[in-house]
Parts: sequence; C-alpha cells; structure tokens
Amino acid sequence: MLTGTLNLKLLLTQYSQGVAVTWGLVLLENIMLALIPLLIGFSIDNLLEGVADQLILLAIIMVLLTGVAVLRRVYDTRMYGAMKVALGLELDQRNLYLNVSTRSARLDMSRELVSFLEDDVPELITGVTQIIISLAILSSFGLGLAMNAAGMTLTMLLLYTFFHRSFLRLNQALNNQTERQVALLTRGFHTSLNRHLSLLLRWEVKLSDREAILYGLIFLLVTGFIVSNLWLATAIPDISAGTIFTIITYSWEFVQAALVLPMTLQGLTRLHEITERINSKKVV
Repeated sequence: MLTGTLNLKLLLTQYSQGVAVTWGLVLLENIMLALIPLLIGFSIDNLLEGVADQLILLAIIMVLLTGVAVLRRVYDTRMYGAMKVALGLELDQRNLYLNVSTRSARLDMSRELVSFLEDDVPELITGVTQIIISLAILSSFGLGLAMNAAGMTLTMLLLYTFFHRSFLRLNQALNNQTERQVALLTRGFHTSLNRHLSLLLRWEVKLSDREAILYGLIFLLVTGFIVSNLWLATAIPDISAGTIFTIITYSWEFVQAALVLPMTLQGLTRLHEITERINSKKVV
C-alpha cells in the first residue's frame, strides 16, 4: 500500500531495493558500453601492429555487456510492472469521488511516473556515465576537446531554461483536455468529440513546434562542436588512425549523451504537472 503524496519520491522510497538493483545494472551496463569505442580504437592500432590482445579484450567485454543487458531488461519488466499496478490501485481508491472521465485520464497519466523511472532515468544514467567517461577520455587527448564538450552542454541547458515555462503551460492544457475525453464520449455528440479531438491536436502541435525549435537550436550547437573537435583532432602531432577514430567517436557519444539532459528535463516538467494533478481533488 502506498501512503503519502503520490510522486517519484514515494515510489523510490517504497521500491528502493528493486530500483537500486536495476539502476546498478544500468550503471554497470553503461560503463562497459562507454568503454567500447576506446577498446575499438586500441584494437585498430593493435591489429595494425600485428597483435590481437586488445581485440580479445573487446570481445570479452561485449559478451559480458550482452549478459548484463539481458538480465537487466528481464528484471525491469517485472519490478516496474508491479509498481504500476500498486500505483494504479492506490490512485483509483483515492479518486472514487471523481467522475469516470477524470479517473480514467489520471490513471493513464500516473503510469508515466513509473515509465519515467523505467525508461527515462536509465537513459539519464547512460547519458551522465557517457558524459563523464567521454570528458575524461577527450581531455586525455587535449584539453580543448573537453572544453568544447563542456561549453556545448552548458549552452544546451541554458537554452532549455527559456522553454521550460511554455512546456509546463502546454502540458497542463493538454492534460486538462485529456481528462474530459471519457465524459465527452459518454454524451455521444459528434460535434463535441470533433471539438475535443481538434483541441487535443492543437496542444500537441504547439508542444511539437516548441520541441522542434529547441532541438533545432541544439543540433546547430552539435554541428559546431563536432566540426571543431574534428579540426582539433587532426591538428594533434603524430596522431594515429585509431586515436582519431576514438576522439571523433567519443565526441559523438558525448553529443548523444548530452541530448538526454534536455529530454529528461522536459520529462520532469511534464511529470511535475501530472504529480500535482493526480494528487489534486480538483476536477477540470
């Protein structure tokens, strides 16, 4: 039984052991995953010298990675599934006084809390792990490479702050309209349903447009970062093919990891609105 405000903190407290296990496996999986490009670079140089030691190590790490990844996904499905059931039952018990339309919508929304822990947080762990390892490896080849990466990340986060309020407002409008859906279907008026679906589309389009602008600006930053690091890498004296591959690969890995940050922040913005809604006795 869940007691207290229904939010991420409550779920993490109630299922702390299960979450610790799955996030630990995620961390282990991503440490090994983040090392793959480095090992490939070493293997290239090693094989060009007629030696296969690094290639054997690469194969061992990839087999271990496969085992951890499979185990984590099998465990995740069962643990987070139980969490969704418990949260859904508790929420419905607390909202018995509400109409069916609102209860149905809030039940669907509540599952997003668990989905965030199951899908978004592992992606965040992946991103943070890759960022730390990428920065360490890039700085070992040249401080300028790492400084470019750090500068891009800070600029990306600043960009998101300008979009935060609009994302919150648009998610609120979309969820308000979603809560009315079952009630409108019950009435059976075609005109009401047509207006409802048109309003849903309106808010979804506005959200999509904001996301497109944000990620368009972010990818312009990414373009400058990749071009700059490629230029710096080729300027390093006596650099080998394997080292160039490693630098460019980790630059791209860093980009992919850094993109998780604004996506996670956007998810938290939506969850903030949902958390307030499912704990509210107010009907829209």
